[in-house]
Amino acid sequence: MMEPGLYHFLLISAALFFIGMFGFFTRRNLVTMLMSIELILNSVNINFIAFNKYVWPGKMDGLFFAIFIIAIAAAEAAVAIAIIINLYRSHGSVDVHVAEELKY
Repeated sequence: MMEPGLYHFLLISAALFFIGMFGFFTRRNLVTMLMSIELILNSVNINFIAFNKYVWPGKMDGLFFAIFIIAIAAAEAAVAIAIIINLYRSHGSVDVHVAEELKY
């Protein structure tokens, strides 16, 4: 059995990235848009890990960047979910068009 190479990981990462971009630009629900952003961030993590393994195998920089992105994504998801819950409680919807029509 052949071991997957850098090309295979980059192909999976590109597929995840474009699925995330498609989901972000075509969905109107804020929760699915948040999940699409998480897919994009995970595709970046796959790139960091793959390049760390195949291009610079002796260094740990890619792993540290991936852990940093995971921590940032967790904080971003917590803040975004809090905003979405607040929007749902005040307007009864998590649609993007409802969030655009908010008056300050």
